[in-house]
Amino acid sequence: MREREVKVLNIDKDEIEKKLKKIGAVLLKDEEQTNIRFDTDNNYLKETYNGYLRIRTTKNLLDGKVKNTLTFKKSISRDKMRVNEETETEISNCEETIKILEFLGYNKKRPGYKHRRSYSYDHIIFEIDTWDKDTYSKPYLEIEMSSEDELEKAIKLLQLDRKQITTKSIFELRKD
Repeated sequence: MREREVKVLNIDKDEIEKKLKKIGAVLLKDEEQTNIRFDTDNNYLKETYNGYLRIRTTKNLLDGKVKNTLTFKKSISRDKMRVNEETETEISNCEETIKILEFLGYNKKRPGYKHRRSYSYDHIIFEIDTWDKDTYSKPYLEIEMSSEDELEKAIKLLQLDRKQITTKSIFELRKD
């Protein structure tokens, strides 16, 4: 799956949600996530593919369901939006999957914990992300869309400041 996205930094979560509700956006998800990244000691996946392996455990706060997903994510481009290639599969046992990855030479990195509320409006996904303080201390809005036109539409709909928009990954933002 190809994913096209940007992040909008320094947001007021309540204000963004008010705007989303005002335009008629539909709440898709309200969830708690645990994200564990994997790579080798020499960062093979990052260096070779500008990517990583991740196990994500998601607890849906709307229905209580828990889902575990193994994803390989690689960055394709980062012009006006970040384009990623994602390959993922649902897994039933995180602990055993972690053991398999470790047998293959991939090391578990520090987990990150995130609360995410996702809204949809006219094929555009708006995700308000709040990470734990050790991962990234400020909430941001992630916008997933299929084209630059949809990005422009999202910016206008929510009256976003273009200076707050970035294609940086969470890991790059942490470095800043």
